[in-house]
Amino acid sequence: MRILIKNISGLMQTLGKEVKMLSGKDMSVLSYLPGSYLLIEDGLIAGFGGMDSIPDEAGPGKIIDASGRFVFPSFCDSHTHIVYAGSREAEFADKIKGLSYAEIARRGGGILNSAKLLHNTPDEDIYRQAMGRINEIISKGTGAVEIKSGYGLNTEDELRMLRIIRKIRENTPAEVKATFLGAHALPQEFRDDRDGYIELVINEMIPAVASEELADFIDVFCDTGFFTVEETERILMAGIKYGLRARIHANELGFSGGVQAGVRYDALSVDHLECSGEDEINALLGSSTIPTILPGSAFFLGLPEAPVRKMIDAGLPVAMASDYNPGSSPSGDMKFIMSLGCIRHRMTPEEALNAVTINSAAAMGISETHGSITRGKVANLFITKKIPSYEFMPYAFGSDLIDTVILKGRIIEI
Repeated sequence: MRILIKNISGLMQTLGKEVKMLSGKDMSVLSYLPGSYLLIEDGLIAGFGGMDSIPDEAGPGKIIDASGRFVFPSFCDSHTHIVYAGSREAEFADKIKGLSYAEIARRGGGILNSAKLLHNTPDEDIYRQAMGRINEIISKGTGAVEIKSGYGLNTEDELRMLRIIRKIRENTPAEVKATFLGAHALPQEFRDDRDGYIELVINEMIPAVASEELADFIDVFCDTGFFTVEETERILMAGIKYGLRARIHANELGFSGGVQAGVRYDALSVDHLECSGEDEINALLGSSTIPTILPGSAFFLGLPEAPVRKMIDAGLPVAMASDYNPGSSPSGDMKFIMSLGCIRHRMTPEEALNAVTINSAAAMGISETHGSITRGKVANLFITKKIPSYEFMPYAFGSDLIDTVILKGRIIEI
């Protein structure tokens, strides 16, 4: 299908093919084109430029007049747990009463609660709930999403989750990446046999996941009260052996050493990072591992803020993701994540937009095809309602500003 969008007030994130991510001071630079057009053909971005060079409007296809509107590349959400059953608002009430995330987990809540709910829920119900969340985030501007397992905590249920993620991938216009997170928590039945569960993950789960080609990545919750650095490294080595690139939940609850482990094992990203300092920043410098901040989780749990300003000033490429999950971040609104980046982390609007597009695409391993307005990339983008400037996006944190969503070159009903 051919789509010509004309009279665009601002075409955002117009980057060359050579740009795979932006680091340090380059994150404050936002490339955009005022008074422009964008041409989409066969699902790809075919061209763009000033209105003085617009191609012939005659011929087949659709023409969209974007006067007063902005066009953004779709958000790339590189860290979610969208496949889950039910909800955990009772724990939300417990948090209000003063219980910490760790205290709730020790009482059998948190991840273990979600694992129990998932175990007792039929596949079709889990899929239906997850597709509802996928359609929700698409309507809010997300065009690519990473989805983790991790609410199974046994071989059968972990495989169920990953098969549901595969079904989602086959039935949504969004780009989907799958991550195996069997090491999300220690199941209750293994509380006195940590090594037994780790052996189960390594010797049974990972080979089964690989045999069905169900995952792109492997993740471990390397943090205080969850998995140690040594345990994490054992699991990552097993995953890497089967072709699964590492990602790590790291340093959300303590200075766990997870960041350094991620760098040692060439993790694509280390995520959370609320408890990070000079050692973690120095470990990341010069590596190919992308620090990914999850402001929604820190906001919801009342955790300390990750040192984003220090990371950027040190020259790192920072990505942001939603961490959409039932316990610590029950929202996949990436526009709100931009707002949190600006309000809580003192990021500029330019830095925040780069963090949820090109850098988060890099944190999913898809920046060659997604995350910017670039000739030849997949036509994943959205057109705003009439707004005065691009800064208005993070500024108006509670407003619905998206008018039209286009994924893989097709207009999506929202």
